[in-house]
Amino acid sequence: MSTRHADQDRGPSRLAGRISADAFHAAVAREDITTVMVAVPDMLGRLKGKRLNALIFLDRLDNGHNVSEACAYILATNVGMDPLGGFDLTGWDKGFQDFGMVADPETLRVLPYMPGLALVHCDPVHPDGTHLDVAPRRMLRTQLDRLAELGFEVRLGLESEFVLCDGREPVVQHNLDYALDHPPALSDFLRYLEDALPEAGVPIEATKTEGASGQVEITFPYGPALRACDDYTVYKQTVQHLARRQGLTATYMAAPFTGTGSGLHLHLSLWHDGAPAFATVSGEELPETMRHSIAGLLAGLPHLAPLYAPNPNSYKRYATAHSFAPQYLNWGHDNRGCAVRVTGHGDGTHLEIRLPGADANPYLAVTASLAAIVHGLTEKLTSPDPCRGDAYADRQTPRVPRDLAEALSSFGGSSLATSSLGDEVVRHYTISAEAEIAEHRSQVTDVERERGFDRT
Repeated sequence: MSTRHADQDRGPSRLAGRISADAFHAAVAREDITTVMVAVPDMLGRLKGKRLNALIFLDRLDNGHNVSEACAYILATNVGMDPLGGFDLTGWDKGFQDFGMVADPETLRVLPYMPGLALVHCDPVHPDGTHLDVAPRRMLRTQLDRLAELGFEVRLGLESEFVLCDGREPVVQHNLDYALDHPPALSDFLRYLEDALPEAGVPIEATKTEGASGQVEITFPYGPALRACDDYTVYKQTVQHLARRQGLTATYMAAPFTGTGSGLHLHLSLWHDGAPAFATVSGEELPETMRHSIAGLLAGLPHLAPLYAPNPNSYKRYATAHSFAPQYLNWGHDNRGCAVRVTGHGDGTHLEIRLPGADANPYLAVTASLAAIVHGLTEKLTSPDPCRGDAYADRQTPRVPRDLAEALSSFGGSSLATSSLGDEVVRHYTISAEAEIAEHRSQVTDVERERGFDRT
């Protein structure tokens, strides 16, 4: 499949990718599009919503109405979609009321593997039309606005890892890092994915297999941060859709198997007046903006971990030394063992934030990173010296939180989190983390049975 301009007059099977409002109107009139998926990213970054008749969607959109409504528990639930109590937003005491869904027309797109159907990202609103501050898309916009007030634009490239499985076992049982010869099932899947993503309006930079069994890495080109995160949700849905069609499963657990870790690395830079603020000259020290940003990340991210490592499993990715997942809150030049890596050259110099795992919601992981950067810029923080050796032997810097409970203790009582995100957001994501901790503490695991069933 080749990438096409969605507003060109094509037949229904050829209509794909991002689409302008005018082209969308025309496609609905031709009945090339009959259904619209109206979607809100939930706390895990999954798209949740409804399939709406395209004519009804257009009528509501054109008349400035909410395009639909959905139960507010979409933003107050866990991975199993269980209604949870304790949230300010909603709960049994509030009857699990609805929120409105405001469509963002700039996100309209047609997915090549779903003929006749379009997708649009929506922002949830209260009955009075005000935005829900706890919604991940809204949280990211808030931090982008804070940086804009300081004169900066954010550009983001995501690097995503997942493990492709046949049932519960990886499709490949050995290291295929940088391999260019793949077994048929994996090769076919990668080809389908490389065709489908550009067709869905999600450009990709590179595809490669990684070091863990069945592990795949997809990298995306730089672009505006909100668009990058919106595209990521479509990418993830596309991966899951194509995998299921081949009888496979793609897992985005941070640590799906003992000794395997999958990350969601954030390649991030700031721009000022159309020029890269992180641009470097060989032999000179890093720009002041970059040094303050690094210092802010190292000072702030320890207090914001539930946003980029939201599950108990997230922290098992950090458990093993020399795994390419960071264990210490350090930074270095082109050092993949560090939490923050300075990489690129000249105008392309940027930061790679390696803390988020594959299970991270990109909107929230970027929110945490930008909140920390704003902290560094406004307080003009000074970064420590870079790590120049083995990042896993860097005992002089703080350690990454060992589990979600430790991370939550820093998040809930953090003045940085409160000042950056607001009391409502901190309470909301604290309750979510507490629910995850409570669920895992109540479960008997296979490891416990294996170690103690007939030995205690």
